[in-house]
Amino acid sequence: MTADSNDDDLILDTLDRFLVRDVEPHVMELEHNDIWPEEIVGKMAELGLFGAIIKEEYGGLGLSCLTYAKIVERVSRTWMSLSGIFNSHLIMASAVQRFGTEEQRQKWLPKFASGEMRGGLALTEPSCGTDLQAIRTRAVKDGNDYVINGTKMWISNGIHGHCFAVMVKTDMEVEPRHKGISLFLVEKGEGFEPSRKLEKLGYKGIDSAELVFDDCRVPPENLIGGEEGLGFKHVMGGLELGRINVASRGVGVSQAALDEAVKYSQQRETFGKPIHKHQAIQLMLADMATRTEAARLLVHRAAEAFDKGERCDMEAGMAKLFATEAAISSSLEAMRIHGGYGYSKEFPVERLYRDAPLLTIGEGTNELQRIIIAKQLIDRNPI
Repeated sequence: MTADSNDDDLILDTLDRFLVRDVEPHVMELEHNDIWPEEIVGKMAELGLFGAIIKEEYGGLGLSCLTYAKIVERVSRTWMSLSGIFNSHLIMASAVQRFGTEEQRQKWLPKFASGEMRGGLALTEPSCGTDLQAIRTRAVKDGNDYVINGTKMWISNGIHGHCFAVMVKTDMEVEPRHKGISLFLVEKGEGFEPSRKLEKLGYKGIDSAELVFDDCRVPPENLIGGEEGLGFKHVMGGLELGRINVASRGVGVSQAALDEAVKYSQQRETFGKPIHKHQAIQLMLADMATRTEAARLLVHRAAEAFDKGERCDMEAGMAKLFATEAAISSSLEAMRIHGGYGYSKEFPVERLYRDAPLLTIGEGTNELQRIIIAKQLIDRNPI
């Protein structure tokens, strides 16, 4: 996969070969033992995935959001955890690319694109999740530097990442609250270390961690955009991309569940015939296939809007809502089609069933997506 490759089919074919050769044979062992896939991460860096949407002038592939969404779907169809390793990283990179100063772009983006420096987004805290305006991590000016204190929770790549875009409060008194939020790039080191890896039901292999900031000194040039109070805006812009990513994961998981169900329904026989000939199974397969394709089209619509520079919080919210619920429904139905074998760790469907629920929570809960959709519906259709 090269930076000057603009043909979607070539890019996706290269990715497919990588997934079949270097990922599929190892997924079951890595996932069941919750092992961070070091070799696979190295190969993803060689493919350029850590620079997928970073502009070519900064060393990235400069892919469209639509192509990126297709990449995420394919990766998630094989092993969803891998998509999280480069997605959180790319939201951080996107914040620098869209809102950073030119000096910040020149300094950070080439390292992000090559995978030399990987990381993610540090937003959520022990006392707040969806309500990001309620964060308590603070950055206080001390001399020429800022000093950060606080704790972040459920941070993807928290153990193995090197650098994070950290949301902090630089003004605790200002109203509305979001005007007191800023976004800093913070490298691990003195005053900033992960405290522990968090155990999860699914989404194994990728590390989710608690991050602790204890008198962590950060130079002012690490303030994204160079101006305090714009962090909430920067993050909200990045979450459009994040929600398209999570929606793409939902399509991938739903498609994987459908693939497994179709395959098993042709192999398993009951009452003297393959189970796909039973009407009850046919109805389930038809619903899974229709649901998956509808989710894919919603994702592509949101990605196309993003590529055009249009406001797409409603489109991304719709895609995220529908596709992640599709993943939940399809993974459950695939398990039911497999019967007792679906409950066995020897088959992939139990992993899909454990992975899917995260998608309805991450990048804003699906309840929040409904609120966003409803508000945008009213705003776009004034009386």
